[in-house]
Amino acid sequence: MNFMQEDIIKLLLAILIGGLIGFEREFRDKAAGFRTIILICVGAALFTMLSLKLGSPTDPVRIAANIVSGVGFLGAGVIMRDRGRVTGLTTSSTIWLAAALGMGIGGGYYKLSVATAAMILVVLWVFPVFENWVDRAREIKIYEVVGPSDIEIHTKLQNILRKSGLSIQSYKREKHGQEITYTWNAIGSNKKHNKLIDFLFADEDLENIRF
Repeated sequence: MNFMQEDIIKLLLAILIGGLIGFEREFRDKAAGFRTIILICVGAALFTMLSLKLGSPTDPVRIAANIVSGVGFLGAGVIMRDRGRVTGLTTSSTIWLAAALGMGIGGGYYKLSVATAAMILVVLWVFPVFENWVDRAREIKIYEVVGPSDIEIHTKLQNILRKSGLSIQSYKREKHGQEITYTWNAIGSNKKHNKLIDFLFADEDLENIRF
């Protein structure tokens, strides 16, 4: 096998691995999808190959070393803040890993790159099942209830919260004329949240319920 054939094999392998990882991102409708991950993986492989060919004998990976910092700008572009939550971290990490896989392929570490890609695919496809299970078990919701300015309403709400079995992280009351707004953060399973919601809607004294 001559050198040119090996280069083509590296690029094709980068397309394959980048495509497998990119398909998962595209399937979940993420910012960096199928083509983007392929281009990142192939680009990192090509830069590494050129670095080995064009770099100085004393420092052949100088060009490749800049991939690590350069791909960071791409990853940062998909991280956003939405309603107090940070989104895009998984996609950003996938971009970073796709570049690392491209570098591994470009450097000729085929077995390591393929094994790592297989692990990443397991993390992306299988682990969300466990993640969703944990999220359902510890879902966080903010409740806001408006009721009359009456001590009995406060006592009633306290009993309802206790019966629901939810963990209350914060609780506050604000009085507006003859009405009081109760706001609290609750953590618990989806079943417990539904139980609390049923209790709240069944209470005729509560005028406005938001969650």
